[in-house]
Amino acid sequence: MDKNVEWRSKMQEVFQVCQDELKKTTEIGKRMLSASKTNSTLHESYEELGVLLVDAIKTKKIVWDDERVQSLIKRIDGCESDLENIEDQVNKIRFSENAEAAKDDPEK
Repeated sequence: MDKNVEWRSKMQEVFQVCQDELKKTTEIGKRMLSASKTNSTLHESYEELGVLLVDAIKTKKIVWDDERVQSLIKRIDGCESDLENIEDQVNKIRFSENAEAAKDDPEK
């Protein structure tokens, strides 16, 4: 009978440890999810602020004569131009009758 009681006590201890670890893991998961949401909000806010600043600099509402800022604005302008070109190419491919010909010639 002693072995049965001892075995039951050990099993309860194991279950308790598992339950405690599961609770900890759940709490950590909740915190990580919250941190992820907060990080996404932070990223979106930085992005929106950046867009507003670029617009203000381009329209001369803000003058910011910093070499790095000007370099980033040039990079942004280049990326926007590249994206517009790619979109035009994609639309030409989508709406052309000969997709192979449009695919071979990126200027088509």
